[in-house]
Amino acid sequence: MSRTAQVKRDTKETQITVNLKLDGTGAASLKTGIGFFDHMLDGFARHGLFDLEVVCQGDLDVDCHHSIEDTGIVLGTAIREAVGDKKGIRRYGHVMLPMDEALVLCALDLSGRPYLVYDAQFSGSRCGDMDTQMAKEFFYAVSYASGMNLHLKALYGENDHHIMEAMFKAFAKALDMAVSPDERIIDVLSTKGVL
Repeated sequence: MSRTAQVKRDTKETQITVNLKLDGTGAASLKTGIGFFDHMLDGFARHGLFDLEVVCQGDLDVDCHHSIEDTGIVLGTAIREAVGDKKGIRRYGHVMLPMDEALVLCALDLSGRPYLVYDAQFSGSRCGDMDTQMAKEFFYAVSYASGMNLHLKALYGENDHHIMEAMFKAFAKALDMAVSPDERIIDVLSTKGVL
């Protein structure tokens, strides 16, 4: 079974295409026009072992908001489509990930019920050309478009780059765990019989 998805979304603000392969090697081709965001998505792909292609043409003359938020919507949709009916997968994923002085907790549930709990503080307003506020907007968009219950907490850290990079990598590792097959799970891991 090939767990892949290609999703396109065109609006007056952004034109985005995402290709996602869950059972990949961590290969990434990223062209969002936002260098630091590309760096974060590269960490997500590499540490989740997802193959990911993202092309985004956005209104960067305004700011980075629409490009990052809409990429989250499209990536979340691709995750939902690639996972499919969720039969045989672990459903839950969690990790506590260190990056130098920063430590981030991520836990998620592919329940079909979207929810984001986000607790992270940054000392600056930007990392490179990405507004630090956009981390929350990105993860909110991913969680709602994918139907994922997502909890992210930066336990501590001083360097904004390290904190945000740890968040993207922690999300990748937790998602990789959640989408991984478990031969003991015959149908879906739910008392309802459906997710």
